[in-house]
Amino acid sequence: MKARVIVTLKTGVLDPQGQAIEGSLASLGFGGVNSVRQGKVFDLEIHGTDTESARSQISAMCEKLLANTVIENYAIEISN
Repeated sequence: MKARVIVTLKTGVLDPQGQAIEGSLASLGFGGVNSVRQGKVFDLEIHGTDTESARSQISAMCEKLLANTVIENYAIEISN
């Protein structure tokens, strides 16, 4: 079973890296970009578990390691 975890900053949290990317895009001639928010993607492969158990296990991984839940949100996508 494969899973993807997408981690993004919560609304209202400053994103200096996103702002730097936005400025760089403008300087490279890519106008019309109003906002950039950067994040992280984790691709996982989980063996020997059902979808709900996998979701629970991955959620625990996010809470303990993959995301700083004080300032970040995460979303889990699971496929077979």
